[in-house]
Amino acid sequence: MALREIVLDTETTGLDPATGDRLVELGCVELLNSIPTGETFHRHIDPEREVPHEAFRIHGLSTEFLRGKPKFAEIASDFFEFIGESKLIIHNAEFDLKFLNAELRRIEFPPLNSDRVVDTLALARRKHPGAPASLDALCVRYGIDNSRRTKHGALLDSEILAEVYLELTGGRQSALQLASVGQTTRKIQLAVVDLVKMRPAPLPQFLMTDELTAHEKMLESMGEKSVWRQYR
Repeated sequence: MALREIVLDTETTGLDPATGDRLVELGCVELLNSIPTGETFHRHIDPEREVPHEAFRIHGLSTEFLRGKPKFAEIASDFFEFIGESKLIIHNAEFDLKFLNAELRRIEFPPLNSDRVVDTLALARRKHPGAPASLDALCVRYGIDNSRRTKHGALLDSEILAEVYLELTGGRQSALQLASVGQTTRKIQLAVVDLVKMRPAPLPQFLMTDELTAHEKMLESMGEKSVWRQYR
């Protein structure tokens, strides 16, 4: 059975939901066996309050842009349907869970349990003690292109984090390449190059004459439709 995981990121109006800060964006990327499938969940959310300038500078989502977007209560069911029971992969998970669970409490939905979360910040700190562990720093360490990340964005950051997570949990397999197919699907292709070559000369025959005769008799006993006759 394939292992399904969801890489998740949020953007907010500030740092603490206890002081009235709210979610403004939610982005998720589906992984099967650590490979992005191309299936995503992405919503901008009306926070029902003003977006402070400090937050706008980080993610570029203004009060005017978000006004009229769905409220969290309107997207919560779709969000839960997308994530299902899958493990959640989050960078600095404490921050995102704090906001998500605050929103869920408002609409009397069950909270997300930290037991189902993998925190890539904690993973990075264990794997590289003392080294910078921000998402940008990990992109530099692993040679991941994050040039599109001029501002924070929940879906873009989830896509980048999916690549970082693959490195943190074992690295890319050189025999596998991700290929985009259309705009929403991806497939895994085996990068098999120059692995199959014709022999310059056939191998010598090692079977004895009596063995060949016995094999021929066995084929005759199996009838004309025997699949073995296709390989004679």
